[in-house]
Amino acid sequence: MKYVLGIDFGGGASKATLLSQDGKITAVNTVEYETLYPKNGWTEQNPMDWYNATKENIKAVLDESGVNPTDITAVSLDAATHTAVIMDEDFNVLRPSIYWTDIRSMEEVKYLKENYNETILKECLHNPDTIWTLPQLMWIKNNEPEIWSKVKKVMFAKDFVRHQLTGDYVTDNIEAEGSMFFDYGKQCWSESLCKILEIDTEMLPEIVSPGDVAGKVTAEAAKDTGLAEGTMVLCGTTDTVMEVFAAGAVKEGQMTIKLATAGRICVVTDKAYPDKNLINYSHVLDGLWYPGTATKSCAASYRWFRDTFGGEYADLDSGAESVAPGSDGLIFNPYLNGELTPYADPKLCASFIGVRSGHTKAHFTRAVLEGVSMSILDCKNALEDIGIPHEDTAVIIGGGGKSPLWRQITSDILGFTLVVKKYADSSFGSAMFAGVKAGFWSSPEEAVNTCNEDVSITKPDMERHAQYAKMFKKYKKVHDALAEIYHEEF
Repeated sequence: MKYVLGIDFGGGASKATLLSQDGKITAVNTVEYETLYPKNGWTEQNPMDWYNATKENIKAVLDESGVNPTDITAVSLDAATHTAVIMDEDFNVLRPSIYWTDIRSMEEVKYLKENYNETILKECLHNPDTIWTLPQLMWIKNNEPEIWSKVKKVMFAKDFVRHQLTGDYVTDNIEAEGSMFFDYGKQCWSESLCKILEIDTEMLPEIVSPGDVAGKVTAEAAKDTGLAEGTMVLCGTTDTVMEVFAAGAVKEGQMTIKLATAGRICVVTDKAYPDKNLINYSHVLDGLWYPGTATKSCAASYRWFRDTFGGEYADLDSGAESVAPGSDGLIFNPYLNGELTPYADPKLCASFIGVRSGHTKAHFTRAVLEGVSMSILDCKNALEDIGIPHEDTAVIIGGGGKSPLWRQITSDILGFTLVVKKYADSSFGSAMFAGVKAGFWSSPEEAVNTCNEDVSITKPDMERHAQYAKMFKKYKKVHDALAEIYHEEF
């Protein structure tokens, strides 16, 4: 029996999935790492924490499975886009990486919008925002000149980890699309966009395809991880496309709804849809795209609530389930770190509105779940306003989708049927992707049909859907009333 290994790097943890050639998961392991918050609105991670998690994950799945490392045919990695690792000429990391939820680069974004908006939209199909690598690196250049003067190499999260395994210096085209240094039309680094930051394109890694072999596990990495020296390591790609793939969204119109650190709706299409409310990325299947809308603080809102006010998720869910839909008039807008769709406004703040003396912790809990799902409805409406065709059934993915209560709330608010797959996380997608490249399956479609299956279906209650539609109008009015206040200096 042969195996492949997929490893994901998420907002707070890395997960490894070992998959056999007959499509069975043999072992999984998850290792958490720290996210740093040096100041309000700042979010950073230490790149070596990712590699240390990788070492621990690989050793754990090998121990659990008893698999001989020589029987692992290929490894593929994925991670969130936009997260740059800046290094000197010897690949030494110069500072913690700015994570994509960080909003410190608001002034840089303003500068880019005023001076380069048309160029960026034309070449990148996106508008400037704090999520992108370009303004993040501009902030470092403007505020940490001593560090910036030493920068000779720029990598991205999963590429940094893979570099520790193989010594390569490449990235894939989908990751490059998330940097705001990439020319979509020419499919290469953009000279004009790099010029904005006054960097040479040679500072950026070579661009290859996600399924290309980036290198092989070195002797040193073999000692670190327990993998066999010479094991093939694919370039890999971004976490969202691996989730889309894992969920079986491989045909036009198929859709995923993600309740994770951020929330997203992605629809498989045959073209990009340039729009301020969309993030356009290529699919791993040739000729397809997965444009998506996004809300910035999805499961992050629930985690913030849990960490701030205490409790376990199961107990919080149980309490919220006892509260009637609508939380007795309590409304939560989940703009903890600003918002993406449909506002693209990093200055927005979260709020609870409508608080009465009769509201309990359970009411606040349910309000958080409903508020985040309302922001997902904002995302759905943006897709439909643009005219992107989609099915009325979606696969729900991400940690939040494991909650039956939150699934039902989301289904009721959207009016969509939500399908839960047996496996739908990005490490599983990366493992399947590696299996296709290793020859286990002849195509991505065959891999999906072999390795995955539906385990539950949640259908909307249309009476509650109508009730939530009325609540959504109030939810929107809260934003409209408070947005101007958030833009004032405090």
